[in-house]
Amino acid sequence: MKLLFVTLFPGLIEDNFSHSILQRGRETGLIEVITVDPRDFTTDRHRTVDDAPFGGGAGMVLKPEPFLDAVGKAKALLPGAPVILLSPDGCQFDQGQACALAKEAGLIFVCGHYEGFDERIKKSADAVFSIGDYVLTGGELPAMVMSDAICRLVPGVLGKLESTEEESFTGGILEYPQYTRPASMQEGGVPEVLLSGDHAKIARWRRKEALRKTMENRPELLRAAKLRDGDGKLLLEIINEQNEEG
Repeated sequence: MKLLFVTLFPGLIEDNFSHSILQRGRETGLIEVITVDPRDFTTDRHRTVDDAPFGGGAGMVLKPEPFLDAVGKAKALLPGAPVILLSPDGCQFDQGQACALAKEAGLIFVCGHYEGFDERIKKSADAVFSIGDYVLTGGELPAMVMSDAICRLVPGVLGKLESTEEESFTGGILEYPQYTRPASMQEGGVPEVLLSGDHAKIARWRRKEALRKTMENRPELLRAAKLRDGDGKLLLEIINEQNEEG
């Protein structure tokens, strides 16, 4: 997958892809990272990319000319790649969208800064995304969050596809609790079922605990989750257990 970032801070992007799984993805050729700096498309000696907003107000707004020219360059480098702009007023990014975008051959991320984009820049985007209801200093962090979630779904990046199949939000619910050695500690032991070697019982326990965690921590996810046959029975068991404890 080819990822192109229109950014005023190329170093942030390069550093993000220089560690761990994303670095290995680049080294194996599964991920290619390109940056385009809008400052390279300015015409004044100060390489100005922002200006005061019409109508007054605090802060500075990103100018349309250098950003639109940078997006044009990006489209020429990655023809047909969707242009994704990061903004607080965008659609909330989630795992389902990560899965869909992971099927693309390339993606273009447009990262803002300061008080935001001149509205005409947004017209160049195919989609506008947000990663949450809060404000950050720039679009690089949201772009890196999105690209991380997307890249790990590209076949071969994680090594084993199974690594992503039972993660949180895959299928709409949270992941079951995980344990490793030692089996016994002062802080508690490992559930006996995980030590039993009975794969059917382990699978049932994991599914039930995933449903339990979702019900307790993110109940709204269950309304849209892709439930499996038998999940209704497991949910009823969980409710009965909660009633007994309460």
